[in-house]
Amino acid sequence: MLQLQQRLDNIQSRLESDEFLQNKELGGEIGFYIFDYKPEHELAVREHIAQLEKKLPKRGYTFASINLFEMIIRLLESEGILESTFEMQKKRSERYLFKALKGTFEQNRVAEFIVKEANIDNCDFIMLHGMGSVWPIVRGHGLLNALHAKVGQVPTVMFYPGEYDGAALKPFGRIESNNYYRAFKLA
Repeated sequence: MLQLQQRLDNIQSRLESDEFLQNKELGGEIGFYIFDYKPEHELAVREHIAQLEKKLPKRGYTFASINLFEMIIRLLESEGILESTFEMQKKRSERYLFKALKGTFEQNRVAEFIVKEANIDNCDFIMLHGMGSVWPIVRGHGLLNALHAKVGQVPTVMFYPGEYDGAALKPFGRIESNNYYRAFKLA
């Protein structure tokens, strides 16, 4: 936990740095960052994000803090299918639910909804969190790939319950993944 706390303590200064805010030293890559952590530390990470959400505006930063679970709920509400989704989940299997909602949960569609709802136009940066609550509906690599063309040069951080080795995301540190993604470790 001490190592996690040290990493959490470094986030604010990293988010406020010119290198982060201006996408410097990225070799032409888009400013996508991953803050990976062990899933058992989810509550500590949530608490830290809540603290950042209070501190950063006071320091003059404008950002979008996007809870992916809340965003998926809003997406289902906007489609008018939230209640029927709950009923479907009760009566059918998760596999059936995912198949029935495949179009709704297509990663480009989710990314478009997030960008529209989060109003990122004048943001200094974006923080994505709640990934563990929406997996496997939303996959980290799929969402980042879909957001790539939609966020422009706005630096984006994904808080990720799992492991990121600089090339592949491993959900929850237990599920093997061949999903390559280029992003930088935040801290």
